[in-house]
Amino acid sequence: MTHVFHRHCHAKLPSIASGEGVYLFDTEGKQYLDGCGGAAVSNLGHNHTAVKDAIKQQLDAIPFAHTGFFTNQVSEDLATLLTDLAPNPLNHVYFVSGGSEAVESALKMARQYFVEIGKPQKTQFIARRQSYHGNTLGALAVGGNEWRKEPFRPLLSSVHHISPCYAYRDQGDNETELDYSMRVANELETKILEVGADNVMAFVAEPVVGATTGAVPATEGYFKRIREICDQYDVLLILDEVMCGIGRTGTFYAFEQDKIIPDLVTIAKGLGAGYQPIGAVVASSKIYDAIANGSGFFQHGHTFMAHPMACASALATINTILNEHLLDKVTEQGEKLKNKLEVALQPLPYVGDIRGRGLFLGVELVADKLTKTPLASSTEANKKVKNIAMQHGLMCYPMAGTIDGKQGHHILIAPPFIINDEQLDELVTKLTSALIEAAKAWG
Repeated sequence: MTHVFHRHCHAKLPSIASGEGVYLFDTEGKQYLDGCGGAAVSNLGHNHTAVKDAIKQQLDAIPFAHTGFFTNQVSEDLATLLTDLAPNPLNHVYFVSGGSEAVESALKMARQYFVEIGKPQKTQFIARRQSYHGNTLGALAVGGNEWRKEPFRPLLSSVHHISPCYAYRDQGDNETELDYSMRVANELETKILEVGADNVMAFVAEPVVGATTGAVPATEGYFKRIREICDQYDVLLILDEVMCGIGRTGTFYAFEQDKIIPDLVTIAKGLGAGYQPIGAVVASSKIYDAIANGSGFFQHGHTFMAHPMACASALATINTILNEHLLDKVTEQGEKLKNKLEVALQPLPYVGDIRGRGLFLGVELVADKLTKTPLASSTEANKKVKNIAMQHGLMCYPMAGTIDGKQGHHILIAPPFIINDEQLDELVTKLTSALIEAAKAWG
């Protein structure tokens, strides 16, 4: 009997023993190729010497000192590096322990910003359906993941939602990509006017939507128009890069590929490569200065913010990404992986779409490729694919509810940045076999 309150009370999980590179090993000696980075976390793989050494050195120096009393040099160095990698005016970093905390902090920053500048009537957030921003109550409310929200709906604040940018499902047959981008982006302006521009604080979105819809990137021009609308109506733009950031899509910040600059960006997961829990909000000078020159105190905080060992792991992670030129490798290996997936999976009758950026890819499963009719929810295709893939020695990240929280299935692929060509082939071969076997089970 376990006394651990696991995610699933009746799950029978293998016990992890060790890891090396892109592989994990359980206590029975079975090897698993980590095809999803856990949850797009392990971007440097497992047992990386440079990150482990940085944590050990920080442990020997000082593992913890409360930030109400001290700053620490490693957090100062990490903040400098993160802002150096970001465009001006993203010049300030607020460190927390994970993605949900980062989003929660960004929401509060947005609110306090408008209080500080004398616009306390701005209280409303707008976000997108079929998004995910975390499991704390504020983050859950702005998210559009309906099945996650349902049990807690009475506890959630009211948030307004518009359509996702989801071209595979929603772009018209006679609609150009740019026309589609403008149509769905302009829903933000319509919603702002409906709610009242004087009442809207911020728009929250993932540059590449992660777990909820499976690596769906924005179409050309979408975020440029979103940025224009936010500027026009004095609405902050919060981009959630908890899953898609830190090089996962081939640029350090995912928003770089959309050629815009947000007011706040949240990062976590790959920030510490899984070696320590850490997240952050990278904030524009506009927001920082309003608070610094106003009350002077951000009315928020966490005990373990800017934790020295967590910051040490993140600093070593980023330096490794830069020193080993892994952003280029993400782009190169991502193109190879997508091509290999298309060759292996497109002939399968139940593979509808393969999409994403860099080493952040999604495979959407369907009952009919022509009509894009989803598999029935009763097939539980996501669970079958995950379980059979594990039997084949592959970790992937399948999910249900891709389309509307109930209908649709996809598989998220997000391997470590260090994956080589042979391991790409292994990933594709094992995923293909798992899909073929799972399809027989869902009938």
